[in-house]
Parts: sequence; structure tokens; C-alpha cells
Amino acid sequence: MDSLLELFCSVDDFCLEFLPVWRKQLVAAGVVQRQRQRSLRLSEIMTILIHFHQSHYRDFKAYYTDYVLERLRGEFPGLVSYTRFVEFIPSALLPLAIYLRSQCFGRCTGISYIDSTSLAVCKNPRIHAHKVFAGLAERGKTSTGWFFGFKLHLICNDQGELLNLVLTAGNVDDRKPVPKMVRQFFGKLFGDKGYLSKKLFEELWRTFQVQLITGIRSNMKNQLMPLMDKLLLRKRAISESIIDQLKNISQIEHSRHRSPVNFLVNLLCGLIAYCHQPKKPSLHLGTLPALIS
Repeated sequence: MDSLLELFCSVDDFCLEFLPVWRKQLVAAGVVQRQRQRSLRLSEIMTILIHFHQSHYRDFKAYYTDYVLERLRGEFPGLVSYTRFVEFIPSALLPLAIYLRSQCFGRCTGISYIDSTSLAVCKNPRIHAHKVFAGLAERGKTSTGWFFGFKLHLICNDQGELLNLVLTAGNVDDRKPVPKMVRQFFGKLFGDKGYLSKKLFEELWRTFQVQLITGIRSNMKNQLMPLMDKLLLRKRAISESIIDQLKNISQIEHSRHRSPVNFLVNLLCGLIAYCHQPKKPSLHLGTLPALIS
């Protein structure tokens, strides 16, 4: 319950600053003229959506009906029915995105890791019948096989904190979003062989002074590499550990989405839930200052 209170305080403080500015912009643009007061505040809606990804429940309906309505009425006095709450979900999309970007990302330490993962939106035998993401999702291929959906590209630091992320269609090359993702970074960026590209290496170094370090393919000549870079490259599994936690604990991937908006809300809440984890995969490089320097 302490974690729920801490989460709500963080989200509520953000909403107190963000909502007045957002509503003022909507009114000035003529998008919104009047908003009816709800029994649940936006910060409460966001907290419930994020907390679902911190719970042991695998289905949001069961979480809301069996846990929230039964055990959290004292914390959320204005609770509504499940059907009514589902109608509130789309209104939280933009605030969740701003909250993730402004409150949850870590800081660049000079040692960053990049990786991507597939987000399948349906099982492969149902691709031809799938309509929810028609025109948005695409077929892609990873080391585990073909899928239909999207790709999540993410960058983390050596402390397991997320630094940046981009969502693309499933058929987008892993190297394409990299220049856009590293604009505010410095130091060294480690990735797997999927990011191997002389053109990309030169672009990142020339434009952002970021050094891209990847492994080499078996048919390539061996290259000399500083020992510390070689050791850090072997630690790129930290990004795979983060992706594993995002998928199996934060539940950012499932095939039951009924709208693109709900897919995005589920993804954002899972990412935020991971960022609020007290313990994250880490390389503990702070204990080795002599080697790093």
C-alpha cells in the first residue's frame, strides 16, 4: 500500500502542474469548451492504470473488479463501474506520455545500451483476420521468428534506467530510429550486431559525438578494441533483462487489444511501472571507478 501511495503522490503532483496548462491550450485552440466533472480525478485514473502493471494480475478486468472495487474503495472513494472506467482510459493517453517523458527517464551516464523488441498484437495464424491495427502494424522478423505488430526501440544506462524509446512498425530496421534517439546523449552506445553499420557509426560520431560500439559478424576481420569497451559490450544483456521484465512483469505485450489507444495506454503504463521499480538490472559500475576512468 505504501508503493500505491507513493505512486499516487508522484502522479498527482505531476497533474497539478500539467493539467492547468493543458486545459488552457485546449480551450485556446477551441478543442474543448467545457468539461464535466468526473467522480474520479485524472491522477486517480492514471494511478490505477499504472498500478495494474505493478500487481500480480494478468487481466485488467479481473484486477479492477476483484481488487480495486473490493479493496481500494477507501483510497479511491469515487470509484465507478468497470464499463465506465474503460470509457475514461483514452483521456489518460497524453498525460501518461508526458509523465513518462518528463518524470520517469533517467540521466545519461556516458555508458548506454540500445536494443529493440517485438510487440506482437496477434498470433500469426490470425494475421489475415486481424483488423484492430490494420494499416498500423506490420510484419517483422526477429531472431525468434516472424511476428505481426510493432517494434519498441529503447536505450538504457548502466543503472537500468530508461533514457529514451521509440515505437515503430514491425518492419522498420533497428538502425533507422537511432540518430533521433541519441540527440541528447554523450559517451558510448553499445548494441548488438543488428546495429552494425559504418554509415551509422560515422553519423553518430560526427553529429552527436556518440561512439557506437557493436560486435562483428563471423565473416568479418577481427578489430582491436579497448579492454574496457570489450567488457562493457559483453554486458549488453542488461537491455535484454529490462525487456524481459517489461514483457513478463510489466506486461507491455498481449494480443487482446481492442483499440490502438488502449494499446498505447497499456504500453505507457507498463513502461512507467518499470521506471518505478525500486530495483532494476544494473552493472554496478560505480564500484569500479579506476577501471572506468
